[in-house]
Amino acid sequence: MNRKTKPLMIGVDIGGSHITAAIIDFQSNSVLNHSRVRSHVNTHGTKEDILATWISLLKNIIGNHSTDEILLGIAMPGPFDYANGISLIKNMNKYESLYLVDIKGVLIEQLGLLPENIIFRNDAEAFLHGEVNGGNALGFDRAIGITLGTGLGSAVSIAGKTTDANLGVSLFKNGIAEDYISTRWFVKRYEELSGKQVKDTKSLVDLYDNDPLIPVLFNDFARSLADFLFSFIVTHNAEVVIIGGNIAKAHALFLNKTQNALRQQGIQAELRITGLWEDAAMLGAAYSHAAVTLAS
Repeated sequence: MNRKTKPLMIGVDIGGSHITAAIIDFQSNSVLNHSRVRSHVNTHGTKEDILATWISLLKNIIGNHSTDEILLGIAMPGPFDYANGISLIKNMNKYESLYLVDIKGVLIEQLGLLPENIIFRNDAEAFLHGEVNGGNALGFDRAIGITLGTGLGSAVSIAGKTTDANLGVSLFKNGIAEDYISTRWFVKRYEELSGKQVKDTKSLVDLYDNDPLIPVLFNDFARSLADFLFSFIVTHNAEVVIIGGNIAKAHALFLNKTQNALRQQGIQAELRITGLWEDAAMLGAAYSHAAVTLAS
């Protein structure tokens, strides 16, 4: 890339059912709303279909810009070889057809981008880094972040350096943390108690006023979340916890209970819901290029 040319920074968020991308403005630490593009992705589709959706959206946002001006930061769920851009996702009920696919190689070939201008970052790590630089963790030296959705993402940021904590698979109760702190726990536990099936957590929220089991579920979830966060906070001496993901949209049903349970155990760290939502991961992924940009 010509160092005299101002690069176009693009943040990309690969989710469980979508891809979103936007141009990032580092002067304001924000996403340029007019640039935002989003597409639904059939994560159970073929490799060709998934990649075609991604490529089409990225071509849309790149437009007529010179490809050597583009810096692409991609927030990607794991497991993934982030250094080489190869998907390792398997038995995760999403993106199965991309297993061992060289995603970076496809982007280089299809978009004409320079290899060094494409960086992949763990989605939970990108989420927290975005919040640290432009969201509700701004100004905190020691922050941790979790994303609550189909799985449990976790990350730590100390003095501006953000890393994936990968605690979703950590031992917890009679299994791993994701078994108790995720959409699948809500769905499974509701069926165990009621004999009825629901699609997701939002379906339970919609039933909250009419089904006495739903408040019980959210109370149990709040206790599990507090138990999980206790050791996470203590280990890293965290000042703030940022919570994102789809389940965070129902924070009114569990956040205060979780905070109170932690207060009773002497934890003073503040629990905050994401200030940036989906934008956080795009910002954090794009910030992977920040050092390159500032040095140019």
